[in-house]
Amino acid sequence: MERMASHYRKSGGRWLGSGILRGMGVTLKNWIGSYFDPSRLVTVCYPGERLPLPENSRSFPFLIYDGDDPEAGLRCVACRICEKECPPECIHIENERDENGKPRKRPAVFDIDISVCMSCQICVEVCPFDAIEMDQIYAISTNARFEPLRLHKEQLLKPNEYFRELSPTRSAAADARREAERAKQAKKKEAGKKG
Repeated sequence: MERMASHYRKSGGRWLGSGILRGMGVTLKNWIGSYFDPSRLVTVCYPGERLPLPENSRSFPFLIYDGDDPEAGLRCVACRICEKECPPECIHIENERDENGKPRKRPAVFDIDISVCMSCQICVEVCPFDAIEMDQIYAISTNARFEPLRLHKEQLLKPNEYFRELSPTRSAAADARREAERAKQAKKKEAGKKG
C-alpha cells in the first residue's frame, strides 16, 4: 500500500493505469458522439462519395488556355524550361514549325508521362507564362503500363475557368500578374509610338 501511495505522490496525483482509462473514455465519448452528430462521422464511402480536396492539393500538371479555342488561347510558348527543370524528365515538348521549318512559339507536342511524374510542382514554379498548373485529379488508373499513362497536349488542355474553380487564390494571383504584364506591355508600346 505504501508503494502505491509513493507512486501516487511521484506521478503528480495520478494512479497507475489512469492514462489508459482516460484514453478509453475519450474513445467511448467519440464513438457515442458519432451516432448523434453527423459532422463527426469520419467514414466516407469512396468512390461513391469524395471529400472536397483542399485548394493547395496537387496531383499532375495540366496546361491552361484562355478563351474558347484551346489552340489559339494556349499560354505555353514552348520555351521548354519546364522540360529542362523536370527532375524525372517526364515532360516532352516539340516546337510547332511553319512552312519553312522555322520554329513557332507554340508546342506541336506536349506530353507528360504521369507514370514517372512525382508531382513535385517544379514545372509550375519555373513557368514564366503561368501556362502549367497542378490538377487535383488523383484517381487515374489503367491496366496498360505505358501509353495510357502518357498524357498528350489535347488531354492536358483545360480552360482558365477550370483553374479558377480549382484554385481561386492562385488563379487570382496569376491573373493579376498577367494583367499587370499586359498593362506594362501596352504602356511600353504606347511610349514607343510617341517616341
